[in-house]
Amino acid sequence: MGKLDSKRAIITGASQGIGRAVALRLASEGASVALTYHTNREGAVAAVQTITSEGGRALAVHLDVAVAEETESVTQAVVDAWGGVDILVNNAGITRDSLLLRMSEDQWQDVVDTNLKGAFLCTKAVLRHMVRQRWGRIINMSSVVALTGNVGQANYAAAKAGLIGLSRSVAREVATRNITANAITPGFIDTQMVERLTVETQATIKQLIPMGRFGSTGDVAALVAFLASDDAAYITGQALSVDGGLSL
Repeated sequence: MGKLDSKRAIITGASQGIGRAVALRLASEGASVALTYHTNREGAVAAVQTITSEGGRALAVHLDVAVAEETESVTQAVVDAWGGVDILVNNAGITRDSLLLRMSEDQWQDVVDTNLKGAFLCTKAVLRHMVRQRWGRIINMSSVVALTGNVGQANYAAAKAGLIGLSRSVAREVATRNITANAITPGFIDTQMVERLTVETQATIKQLIPMGRFGSTGDVAALVAFLASDDAAYITGQALSVDGGLSL
């Protein structure tokens, strides 16, 4: 038996990278997983096929996390399909990098709407069900840049820092209902975003990481699986780094 048997999870932005790894890991622990996607339907469907081929239960659902009506309808669809929702992983995120003096309002707002507002809306949509059943796990995917800042990413860093504040506030509000809320701050993880960097840039970054290497999506997924389980029942309101020591 897996540690998440009978649990039902929603993972936003789960068609690739960290989100996909999280979905596969939670499914391997016995959870039924709803993978949401915005543009990459093919990736989400492929991940679902991987899960179901191994005996798991999964579905792919289109979702624009910045639209309240869509977050409500997707949550209701999961409840209708599986009888409830126990775990929410707010992973959906975008970048619109630019130096602050050149950053447009649209570049700022697009990132805040997806990365921060989206987490607010998704959390609000699932909490009613979690409060009723008196059990839940909210896990927000922040970033190491929330702790350190980053040149050209004022919008991204601000939104990701906001997720830490959101996690802590939600943790206080629902702790008595046996619901936890935590944030994870990944460092440089071996995803498509990192792969797009030049070899020289990658080498420079690795010199800044005490462990001297990038992390894997599995490193992050393992922490999500722990936080989603009963093993983490007394951990809430925390921001936990998976960054090889980068933020030290």
